[in-house]
Amino acid sequence: MLNPQEVLYLDPLKLPGPEQMAIDLFLLEKSFTDKNFHMAIRFYTWDGDWLSIGKNQKELPLIWLKLLKQKKLKIVRRPSGGKAVLHSKGLTYALIWKNPPKNKKESYIKTTKWLKDGLKKAEIDLFLGNQPVNISNSNCFATSTLADLVDKDKNKHIGSAQYWKKGHLLQHGEILIEPSKQLWKQVFNIDPPKISKKMKDKNRIIAFLKKSFIKTWPHLRLSNYNLNEKDMKEIKDLSIKSFEEENYF
Repeated sequence: MLNPQEVLYLDPLKLPGPEQMAIDLFLLEKSFTDKNFHMAIRFYTWDGDWLSIGKNQKELPLIWLKLLKQKKLKIVRRPSGGKAVLHSKGLTYALIWKNPPKNKKESYIKTTKWLKDGLKKAEIDLFLGNQPVNISNSNCFATSTLADLVDKDKNKHIGSAQYWKKGHLLQHGEILIEPSKQLWKQVFNIDPPKISKKMKDKNRIIAFLKKSFIKTWPHLRLSNYNLNEKDMKEIKDLSIKSFEEENYF
C-alpha cells in the first residue's frame, strides 16, 4: 500500500507509442483502485519516431498516411485531447493526479508550474502560452495555449494535453529536446521551433524537474515504483485493446 504522502515515480522507459500510452492509462486506473494513491509522475522516450494524435482528431493529412505507409513514422492515438505531437528525440512527461483542481484553467496553471520553475533553475525561462485554441491546425506546436510553455520569442518548448476521468487527471506532454528538422518539415510543412541548447541534456532536465516537483508539493515525496509482472500484463492488454487496433487507411 502507498503512504498517502508518497508520489509514485517510474524510472524513464523507452518503448513504442502504444505501450507508453498504456502505462499512462494504467497509472490513471491505479488512482481508482488504490485508495492511498495520490499522484504519480514519470518521464519517458519513444522507441522510434512517433506521431501521437489527439483522441478527437478524425481525418489525417495524406502526408501522414504516406509517411506511415513508408514506415518513416508510426502513429498512435492518445487518450488525451489536443492536436498531433511529433515524438522524435524528445522527452515526454506524464502526471497523474487523484484530486486535482476541478477548474481546467486552474489545473493547467498548477500542473505547468513545476515544469516552468524546474526549467528556470536549469537557466531556461519559459512562460505560459496565451493564444486561443486553433481547431483548424493539426499541429500541437503551431499554437501556444494556457496548456503550453513558450520562450520569450514565442517558441513553444512544451505542449501538454489532459484526459479527465471521474475527476481524476492524466496530463502528459512533450518536452522538445532536439527534434528532427527534416521529419518535422515533412510532417508539418514548417521548421520545428527553435529550442535552447540548454535543453539537450535529458538527464539534466529530468533532475531539475524532479527537484521542482518536490518544491511545488513539499508535503509529498517521490517513491520509486517498479512495474511488476502483473502490471506489465495489464499494460500489454491495455496496449492491445486501446492503442494498437486502429486502422488509419
